[in-house]
Amino acid sequence: MAKWGEGDPRWIVEERADATNVNNWHWTERDATNWSSDKLKELLLAVRVENEEGSCEVTEVSKMEGEASINNRKGKLIFFYEWTLKMTWTGTSKSGIKYKGNIEVPNLSDENDMDDLDISVSLCKDEPKTPLTELMKKEGAKKVRLALGDYVTSLKTEFTQGMILPTANGMNKAQASQSKAKSEKTLIAPGGSSTTPNTGVKIPTCKFTVKETFLTSPEELYRIFLNQEMVQAFTHSAAVVDGDKGGKFRLMEGNVCGEFLDLVPEEKIVMKWRYKTWPCEHYATITVNFINRSHETELKVECKGVPVSEEERTRQGWQRYYFEGIKQTFGYGARLY
Repeated sequence: MAKWGEGDPRWIVEERADATNVNNWHWTERDATNWSSDKLKELLLAVRVENEEGSCEVTEVSKMEGEASINNRKGKLIFFYEWTLKMTWTGTSKSGIKYKGNIEVPNLSDENDMDDLDISVSLCKDEPKTPLTELMKKEGAKKVRLALGDYVTSLKTEFTQGMILPTANGMNKAQASQSKAKSEKTLIAPGGSSTTPNTGVKIPTCKFTVKETFLTSPEELYRIFLNQEMVQAFTHSAAVVDGDKGGKFRLMEGNVCGEFLDLVPEEKIVMKWRYKTWPCEHYATITVNFINRSHETELKVECKGVPVSEEERTRQGWQRYYFEGIKQTFGYGARLY
């Protein structure tokens, strides 16, 4: 590997604060399928139109087949999405009569422009004819197209936050270029004041709680989290653990790291915690509560500040590497919570 400031110019090590996967030069991929499913449902179920004949709205997304992902190579994002969608629409005439129909979109993909989408609107079999069908074919289809356009926009903005990693000064290349251009224009601002660029990286985050029950005491379970040898045992890998307040830890060959913020013996551990693949210096706050349940201990783990795109991975990680790992290693198996 090239040394700092030397060698192949593609390895711009000095531009990364931690010199890891420099500017995402190596190929990285993020699965956007689950996020896309939720986002599409949210946008499509908000579609509603009305006129003097009555009103129509999408009431169900009955079919959603496909996938979506984002690839990052050399700091460039490459989007892939392909969906086949079917929805149910319900119309209500001014006199209160209900009608049902279907909307089909067979070709929502990165290969088709939004204007080229096939949006088929029909009335369900055996439903009587109604002017509301024309309303859905014209205005309804237009609203569906806009909703799908919003999905693509969100995929390329909201979901991709943090995929272009920040450099040592906290900005990615695009931000740095914009900041430079702006500073050239406003080198001397009116009134003699200057503006400091925002060096943070805003990413959408979430919070969630996971629980598990162990056949052991809070005292014993608490000790496992702070003892380096025990951590290495249940993670089956090398670890560095300083089990004091303010102490740092690195687990699973550096894939997980953080710091103990607060320790209440046998009751609570608060830590800042991150996967190394998260945006530089972004940490979640993890609170581990040890609840005495007679001959058992309930472990309640509260996670805050987890990147939205990492929620499922983080849940599964705690379940697999912590909960299952501890039970299998130390024999604290109990019923699943």
